[in-house]
Parts: sequence; structure tokens; C-alpha cells
Amino acid sequence: MTIEIKEVKTQADRKAFVNVQFEIYKGSEYWVPPLKKDEINAINPEKNPAHKYCDAKYWLAYKNGKCCGRIGALINHHYNEKVGEKMGRFNRLEFFDDRNVFEALMKTAEDWLKQKEMKGIHGPLGFSNLDPQGLLVDGFDHLPSVASVYHHPYYFPYLEDYGFEKENDWVEFRLTVSDIPEKGLKMVEMVKLRYGLKTLTFTNKNDIIKYLEKMFAVFNKAFAELPYMNELNSDMIYYYKKKYSGMINPKYVKLVEDKDSNLVAFIIGLPSLSRAMQKARGKLFPFGIFHLMKAMKNPEVIDLALTGVLPEAQSTGAPALFFSALQQQAIEKGVKYMETTGMFETNTKAIAFWKNYEHIQHKRKRCYKRIFTE
Repeated sequence: MTIEIKEVKTQADRKAFVNVQFEIYKGSEYWVPPLKKDEINAINPEKNPAHKYCDAKYWLAYKNGKCCGRIGALINHHYNEKVGEKMGRFNRLEFFDDRNVFEALMKTAEDWLKQKEMKGIHGPLGFSNLDPQGLLVDGFDHLPSVASVYHHPYYFPYLEDYGFEKENDWVEFRLTVSDIPEKGLKMVEMVKLRYGLKTLTFTNKNDIIKYLEKMFAVFNKAFAELPYMNELNSDMIYYYKKKYSGMINPKYVKLVEDKDSNLVAFIIGLPSLSRAMQKARGKLFPFGIFHLMKAMKNPEVIDLALTGVLPEAQSTGAPALFFSALQQQAIEKGVKYMETTGMFETNTKAIAFWKNYEHIQHKRKRCYKRIFTE
């Protein structure tokens, strides 16, 4: 059967691009649907300021008149200039279990990147590290957080058969919330005294919003040297603030300041919205908002959505401060588990920190890479 590839150009195309994943994962127990409006805005150059410094195209695959897959490709010029490479990225790859559909989509993305004089392709990667990234290669029987990803198990074999190789892996952990031992509490107090650090806690969301600019500044410095990372400019910071601030529950946000009241570290925990997002089915209204609001109140699971520690503060014990404060809050509210987001498997310090707690390492995501041949 002939496969037709159609470039996404109109708002109707964008809706089809977002909607096809709902068909591909129909009936899945573990896939967490995104909000359709957010997804449509993300691929709209008029809504997402990342398109100002990235070239991006999106395509749909049709077979017998039915939409059966999608793919995006982009060139992050800021990142390529930073690392001195000419690599393109693929993202938002979704398809029914059909090798011909997959190969038609990937070839379309690669051909466009070759026309743009790219030397290779890697992904799945978004515009920034705050976009969905990585392909799930292990942990298909675990529910992901809203900050992570889920894919069908047949995806990664198709990529590997096509010639993609592993570039980097992220791993994720589930932590069991338990009482903090006396020794741990004493260590936290010792760190505070030794380095003049203090932990900030909140009950009002407006108080946190005042700190968001500082938090993004810490984020830019903390992750500056990580793969795929480019500094978020003011437009992108505003975009992500608007997108994610509504999800924040102030009780699960903890900041650490030094003796001069400079922000040096933070952690943002979010009540798990995964089951609520499944019930919302991609829409806030008319009923989705009620599922999300209910999930925000008394969560059993907290997602550790984002952390940041300035390089100069990493050896001060700042992570122990914000995590102990978050752990105490979780205990008080009856939270049973915490889900980490992905961390590079080479980040031995972060992994060692999480392994201090009762845990399982239950998910693995991969960034694949393929160099073009003439």
C-alpha cells in the first residue's frame, strides 16, 4: 500500500499531528496523554518562541486515507554552535506497528536535514531539555510521570534495525518515602551551620512565582555542560513559566539560599498528575480540570519534576537540604512514593544520592544517533 507523507502546515494539520498519538496508544494502561492545546502550541511557530532559533518541520503519514504516524525534525542552531556540530534532531515520533510507515517518516526527516547540510541525526530530542526527550527502552510496565515519556516496545527495535546507535541513556527511579533517620536530620543541621545555607518553604503559589526567574538562572548554570542543553533565553523562560506554573503546588517546592540570600539550589515536586491526565484525555474542559484539581490535593505519588544546583554548591550538601525538607512534607501529607525524572546514567553523583533511599530503578530512556553517509 502506498504511504503518503504530508507536511504539517495548517492548524488542522497540527490537530491531526497531535490526535494521531491518541489512536496509537488507545487502550494503553501506561501512556499518559498530553494536553492537546499545549501540544498544538508547541509545534506552532507563532506560539513557541523556540522556532526563532530553531528550524523545524513536521510530517504526517497516511495509509489508505488513515493517519498512521508522525515525525518532527529540527535544527537547534544555538546548541550546534555551542558544541561545533551540525546535527539535526528528530522528535515526536509516533507510529503504528508498521516498518514501512516508520521508514517513510524517518527518511523524510533525514532528507530534510541533509538538505539543510546536517551531518547526522539524533533523538528523540526537543527544542530544549524541558521538552520531552529520549525513547523508552526499558520499563514498559510502569506509569511515567507527566515530565517523562512512554513508547510502545516495538519502537526502539525499528530504530536499531534502521542503523541508529545509542548515544546517551537516562535512568529513572521510584523512591519509597520513609521516616528520616536521626543521623540524617543531624547532618542537615550540620550542613546549614557549616555553609550558612537555609531552606525556603512555601504555602502560597504567588510567593514561588517571584522566584521563578532566579530558578531558571540556576537551571541554566546547573545544566550548562550537559548534552543537548542550550541556555534558555527570556522568551523561552516566559513560555515555560506560562506552560507549567499552573501545575505547581507550593508545598512541594523547596529552595536553598546561601548566607547572602543568593539562590543556589531548588527542587520542584509536583503531585503526580499521570492518572488524572489519562482521565482528562487531553482536554481541560469540561471535566479534565476537575480530575487534575483532585490529583493536586492529596497525592500518593510526587513527581520530582525539576532540580537545579549551582556547580559551586554541589559539594555543600545543598541537595540534602532541599530533599530532606521535601521528604518531611511528603511524610506529613501521607505521600508514599516519589518519581525522579531522567538523569544521565553517567551522572554518578545524582544516582548515588538517590540510591541512599529505598528505591527501584525502573525506567530507561535512550537518545539514538545516526551519522549520514554519502
